[in-house]
Amino acid sequence: MADKINMLEYEYKYYDKGYELIAGVDEAGRGPLAGPVFAAAVVFDKDTVIPEINDSKKLTEKKREELFDVIIEKALYYNIVSVSEQEIDRINILNAALKCFNLAVSGLDKLPDIALIDGNRCGEMPVECETIVKGDAKSMSIAAASILAKVARDRYITELDSKYPEYNFKKHKGYGTKEHLEAIAKYGPCSIHRMTFKGVREHVR
Repeated sequence: MADKINMLEYEYKYYDKGYELIAGVDEAGRGPLAGPVFAAAVVFDKDTVIPEINDSKKLTEKKREELFDVIIEKALYYNIVSVSEQEIDRINILNAALKCFNLAVSGLDKLPDIALIDGNRCGEMPVECETIVKGDAKSMSIAAASILAKVARDRYITELDSKYPEYNFKKHKGYGTKEHLEAIAKYGPCSIHRMTFKGVREHVR
């Protein structure tokens, strides 16, 4: 279980300064060989605490799915966006992730006073931002965003499994597992593969 005090430390740093709307922002899908990168932005009321929230990578799939609904219900505002694999190939994955951050925050129903961004880069933002390395383990808002982004992306990739059954996307969600790499070598890449990524580009015909 996440430590409620530690997980709200960054939020309260800004609440104590008079900030009211604080968005947590994170992405999912930077490393896979296929599919879009997703990002989410989440704003909670100051008094909202969800003790079970933690870094999405530390939670089971079942727990992430449960928390997805809780987060959406309790959030003041949230937004989930994606940048396509074609755009990733065009501008590279870092720039695509930064673009996703911007879209997630810009698309909120009300712009926050500040955005807490997981990692060490925030790119162009419509509001003030602070980057926090491993923020999804330090901030409840960022952790909530990581859960929304992860669940949304996993659902999207799973839906594509029936269209591309030979790759078994529902099992590995597009990451470069041995099974996935063997499928790419056998069948070649499909339309959702990131053609510029190692493991894919050598099989582009």
